[in-house]
Amino acid sequence: MRRTRLAAAALCLLATAATAQPLPALRIALADDADALDPTQSRTLVGRIVFSSLCDKLFDIDANLNIIPQLAASHEWADSRTLLIRLRPGVTFHDGTKLDANAVKFSMERHLTMQGSTRRGEISALDHVEIVDPLTVRMVLKAPNSPFVSLLADRAGMIVPPTSGADFAQHPVCNGPFKFVERIPQDRIVLDRYPGYWNAGAIKLSRVTFRPIIDNTVRLANLQAGSLDIAERFEPSDLETIRKDARLKAVTFDGLGYTDLLFNIANGTRPRTKMMQDARIRRAFTLSIDRDAMNQVVFAGLQTPIAQAVPPSSPFYDPTVTPPPRDLARAKSLLAEAGVTGRIQVELLLPNGPVLRQMGEVIQSMAAEAGFDVKLRTTEFVTALKASDEGDYEIFLIGWSGRVDADGNLYNGIRSKGPLNASGYSNPEADSLLEQARLETAIPARRSLYGKLARRLLEDVPIMYLWTPKTIMGMTAKLSGYQPIPDGLIRPQGLVLAP
Repeated sequence: MRRTRLAAAALCLLATAATAQPLPALRIALADDADALDPTQSRTLVGRIVFSSLCDKLFDIDANLNIIPQLAASHEWADSRTLLIRLRPGVTFHDGTKLDANAVKFSMERHLTMQGSTRRGEISALDHVEIVDPLTVRMVLKAPNSPFVSLLADRAGMIVPPTSGADFAQHPVCNGPFKFVERIPQDRIVLDRYPGYWNAGAIKLSRVTFRPIIDNTVRLANLQAGSLDIAERFEPSDLETIRKDARLKAVTFDGLGYTDLLFNIANGTRPRTKMMQDARIRRAFTLSIDRDAMNQVVFAGLQTPIAQAVPPSSPFYDPTVTPPPRDLARAKSLLAEAGVTGRIQVELLLPNGPVLRQMGEVIQSMAAEAGFDVKLRTTEFVTALKASDEGDYEIFLIGWSGRVDADGNLYNGIRSKGPLNASGYSNPEADSLLEQARLETAIPARRSLYGKLARRLLEDVPIMYLWTPKTIMGMTAKLSGYQPIPDGLIRPQGLVLAP
């Protein structure tokens, strides 16, 4: 009798296994190709989207911008300079090795010392990391730093194995829900489900394939044809088309970042033009641009014009700093004060893409009325980033995906010699305001400091903030569980793709 029951049970298990459906694969279209798949070097939004499936962080954020634990089990401040982090037990890297305090120490030191690190400026307040026990680290800061934990909710908080070498970006090994399979530049990045993931129950997908498709029209056509399951950053003109298609659905939400014009003041060896040398000429250029009109023409009014590095939804937003209106008379007066005679030749660098091209053409037309002859230079996105890093540009039309704390939108890019300061801007007052804001803990005090910084930037014009974007995601109606979070990342946890 016992053998009969065992045989019946075995047959039942076999039948269950035979009828069990394999987990589906998810296909995601990115608006650009990712840069280096190394959290220490990466600097693009699309790279961060890939990392959401590849590498967990010490902390994450939720839809309400609260900082929540991920690889960390808990944390506490022992004092204003000492952060104690206890790690989640049972976490492993994709090569099977355990995530422990030693890996955290290694990763933080790698961020600080590795050549080409874009994390160095973010965690520059970190003095050293101490191993308390295998699952506990003590991070000791040089000075109090109020945004420090928020920085660990992005790439600075991604932990890599101590065995990681110089070729990490080509063969990344992390601890997220999916492991690296292959990358073909400009074509695809493929990740497979990692069965040893600490939160494996939240992963209902077998594979994620990322495809860079720059043209939003092509992204939409692929989504409609069923060759994609989700695509990021559609344009307002696509929204109605997505909503009318019963096979699709659209999700819209406010972002944390901005679109901007970056001015090359002192970066690289390119000869300094009068515009690079004189803030009055740069101010004249900004006064020739009508943010509201461009927003209406290109984006059907969906974006929110700003004159500072954070959106109105941010607790660090200063409502007294508003975008100056277009003023051609004042622009021409500033040019006269700067001794400008005749028309000014200027080059505008922008990544490939029809919408960015349209923005460039609108800027070109508006600036012409103030006396600027703008030449458009378009190139592939990563190439454009490289040109900006090397200072091979005059004005760069670009965007920043945004961080939960204003420090993440400003410190690396505005501070003198910051690792992302592609403008070459340097102003002791701006540096001081950034450092003071890191020391303050009260939100009103920090908001005031960032407001002063925004007013300083309106005078010096290393950057012109245009607007904070509305994020539009398109996806198949078969996909459920997607949670819109203002950072624009696509988190795979909880995603379910119906057959």
